[in-house]
Amino acid sequence: MCGCRKTAIIGGILNALGWILSAYASNVHYLFLTFGVTAGVGSGMVYLPAVVMVGQYFQKRRALAQGLSTTGTGFGAFLMTALLKYLCTEFGWRNAMFIQGAISLNLCVCGALMRPLSPKDVVSEKYVARSNSEDNQAKALSHSAETVKSNGVLSEEPEKKEEATNEEVLDSVQHIEIGGKSRSGRSMYGLRILKTVSQLTVTVRKGFAIWYSSYFGAASLFTNRVFVAFIIWALFAYSSFVIPFIHLPEIVKQYNLPSQNNIFPLTSIIAIVHIFGKVILGIISDLPCISTWNVFLMANFTLVTCILTLPLMQTYVSLAVVCALIGFSSGYFSLMPVVTEDLVGTKHLANAYGIIICANGISALLGPPFAGWIYDITHKYDFSFYISGLLYMVGIIFLLIQPCIQKKQPREKSTEEAQV
Repeated sequence: MCGCRKTAIIGGILNALGWILSAYASNVHYLFLTFGVTAGVGSGMVYLPAVVMVGQYFQKRRALAQGLSTTGTGFGAFLMTALLKYLCTEFGWRNAMFIQGAISLNLCVCGALMRPLSPKDVVSEKYVARSNSEDNQAKALSHSAETVKSNGVLSEEPEKKEEATNEEVLDSVQHIEIGGKSRSGRSMYGLRILKTVSQLTVTVRKGFAIWYSSYFGAASLFTNRVFVAFIIWALFAYSSFVIPFIHLPEIVKQYNLPSQNNIFPLTSIIAIVHIFGKVILGIISDLPCISTWNVFLMANFTLVTCILTLPLMQTYVSLAVVCALIGFSSGYFSLMPVVTEDLVGTKHLANAYGIIICANGISALLGPPFAGWIYDITHKYDFSFYISGLLYMVGIIFLLIQPCIQKKQPREKSTEEAQV
């Protein structure tokens, strides 16, 4: 296991490398590989450890902590956009990307500050989590975490057997090396290479076994039906949030509102209110009498309602109000790590949230082309919002059926134990 610190440092290096290599681009296909793949993978490797570390360090006010930490993405988008415009004007786009790559190396410094928790800190964090077990949603979602933990026990014995066989291989290699001291230097060098290769093989096999068991084995997250329903929601959710950013400029032109939009763009309203929405929803979720799950559901309902009603607004003020509600309700993104941790536990947060981010990425990748295809067929922007909103409703339905799945899983487990 690399851990959050090493993963973030490697991600910072990849992100900086992607920006620097993009400065030498001669065509768009080159940028697909350097900026899209290299810098994109690096950004993901930095973002995920940051979310996981906040989840490990904060148990008492997790939602507020996640909200504050993720506001940096909003402020960074504003600041870096202005900085890149200035750099492009002063030095040209190639030198601007090179400078941005140098700035991105600071991500390695941020990754180096991600100190893993010591065993004493972990015990204290667990104690704090137990003292805050009055939260109703945590009680309701505890069955899914117990299911994953119970499945994880099944894979301990095979791992012990593999470790025993691997130790036997290493002992045999060491025995051969001791018996071959009287041989020539070449044979000793060959034995050392063989020992190194065998150790690397053992490490790779052990890492692959852990990776395979976490995703496809008995302790797989995909055996948790509640988590699978959450993944299906993520596949539909993010595309609906991206579509307003794409079609709002065209809607403004359609209703002859470019002068007002130039003074204060509607997309800027979404982005600014989105920052405050993350913090406010985090504060609300941390209240003792409020369930994080209920806040998450209400924010989703508000967002899908705004997306369905946005095409009906024809004045700048009404569009601005709807865009503000879209920005505020989309602040539930800061609650996603908290909800994911409640579903699978802190131990599986890294793998689980990585899967959720991947599902959101697929949704964001397919959503805009799908909306453009709908416009090409209907020649209206309204249908893009309506259809994406209906698809979002399908995802919300999977969130609503989760309590039924949670009740069904313990019953199935009890019947299986009775049969045994």
